[in-house]
Amino acid sequence: MLKVITPAVLLAAACVPAITPALAAEARREGFGRMPDGAAVEAVTLTNAKGMSVRVMTLGASIQSVMVPGRDGKTIDVAVGYDSLEGYSKAPEFFGATVGRVANRIAKGRFTLDGKGYTVPVNNGVNSLHGGTKGFDKVIWTVRAVKSGKTASVTMRYVSPDGDMGYPGTLTTDATYSLDEQNRLTITYTATTDKPTVVNISNHAYWNLAGPGRTAMDHLLTIPADRFTPTDETSIPLGEHRSVEGTAFDFRKPTPVGARVRDGSDAQIVYGRGYDHNWVVGDAVTADEHLMARVVEPTSGRGFELWSNQPGLQFYSGNFMDGTITGKSGHIYREGDVLVFEPQLFPDSPNQPRFPSIRLAPGKTYRNVMTYKFFVTPE
Repeated sequence: MLKVITPAVLLAAACVPAITPALAAEARREGFGRMPDGAAVEAVTLTNAKGMSVRVMTLGASIQSVMVPGRDGKTIDVAVGYDSLEGYSKAPEFFGATVGRVANRIAKGRFTLDGKGYTVPVNNGVNSLHGGTKGFDKVIWTVRAVKSGKTASVTMRYVSPDGDMGYPGTLTTDATYSLDEQNRLTITYTATTDKPTVVNISNHAYWNLAGPGRTAMDHLLTIPADRFTPTDETSIPLGEHRSVEGTAFDFRKPTPVGARVRDGSDAQIVYGRGYDHNWVVGDAVTADEHLMARVVEPTSGRGFELWSNQPGLQFYSGNFMDGTITGKSGHIYREGDVLVFEPQLFPDSPNQPRFPSIRLAPGKTYRNVMTYKFFVTPE
């Protein structure tokens, strides 16, 4: 029987809105190899419809790769590290890792909390760095949740027992990585404790927006801070805030990272062999995120804004990459090939009464949120 399509039917059909498939970001879980002791390591890859992907592995709750398109449409890996688990197990270098319990440095590995003295491992000259000899970057985290949808995400957990690396209290930490359809990568750290302790957790991703084998010194950097915390020759803060005005530390306007990185007239640059300092973006943790840094690689147009709720930004310009590490695709990592941005509380805070406290009490929740908003600039 022939079906007659009347004008009324056509009109009704025209009024029905077109149905388009919803954009959906995907999370995919898979094995990533085994450690020398046989422990299994997993990876979760987050992808969106715009061609961006992020792979996170359970070793150190670490970023292993971040694929981002450039102005020419070419997608490359902008996260510096290794192609396989072997490199991370032999020479981790904190590549992409979650660092804690206390990110950054504690002077001489000693601090006092509530009138009691504590000693933590020294692993950076005379100081303790990023939690000690076996910090959060060197342990295998447990996958708690993997989600796809408008935002793809993975949540990993590590329970650090009382006395771990000398720190008091059992600390339960969750790390959530999420990727949305606006090319925003958000990292959220939360932690709780059963007794008073100190906590300052951050992510130690190494970036090069030009891709492997290229210098990062021509990246244009903006840091909206008019103060930084100068250090002694061992990179421990002096306990003061110093103006960036007229110094190599003034990035309030977009400036190539390498423009003043060899300023031998500045003792701070000499101490760090470049930049390895904390900028004072705020004076306390905030409820909402605020701009911490903006980075643009001018040739490819790739860039990101980094937002966080933290008051401090540790910026490291890859000064100790000495050409002895061979990373992804066989590229040798040289001085100035990487940039690191760590939103956090200030270094050596337990020993610095003028700095914001990193004390965490039972019943309270530590929270550090950082969002990388990736973009491509026009020509």
